[in-house]
Amino acid sequence: MPRPRSLTTDTIAAAAIAVLDRDGYTALSMRTVARELNMSTMALYRYLADRDDLERLIVDYVWAPVDVKVPANRSWDEQIALLVGRVRTAAKAHPEAVPLLLRHRQASARSVAWIETMLGVLADAGFSGNARVIAQRTIVNYLVGAIQSEHLSALDGAGTAALAALPRDEFPQLRETARIASRLTPDTEFRRGLAIVLNGLGVPD
Repeated sequence: MPRPRSLTTDTIAAAAIAVLDRDGYTALSMRTVARELNMSTMALYRYLADRDDLERLIVDYVWAPVDVKVPANRSWDEQIALLVGRVRTAAKAHPEAVPLLLRHRQASARSVAWIETMLGVLADAGFSGNARVIAQRTIVNYLVGAIQSEHLSALDGAGTAALAALPRDEFPQLRETARIASRLTPDTEFRRGLAIVLNGLGVPD
């Protein structure tokens, strides 16, 4: 195999993202990314120390377009909704990378800045101590779960259609709910679910 030309980190990350998007998370490896770049696996190790290095490049690539600033004239829940919505938009483009966003959340400068901004919003709203920890993790858990649910079991998918076709006399609630669910857009589902989470958190006394 010919000696590879010099690669940039963006080029390697884009190749890794291509593998993820096309073949899924389980297909990601140094070997499959090297093949995507038309080079040997050993040649790729000239640029990366190990798989962790590769995963961190992917995380940086996914986080790159996320704006971590929020307007000061918005309420705390509006600010959180903006922050969360931006990550959802970035992650929806590459849903197979979502597990890596959690695993390497401390390794990406933009991820750390995003978390810092969110914690600042929560602190300004009156969340402190355990309440702030739980609020922040609850919001992130909702975000990650919603992204994965939309990717793996979207409401307009075959699973919902199968539930909507169940016998009415045996599963009246499930059948009716699935039929309603099939008409919801992903954005409506996400926004209304997030509103429930944020309303449930409330503001500490």
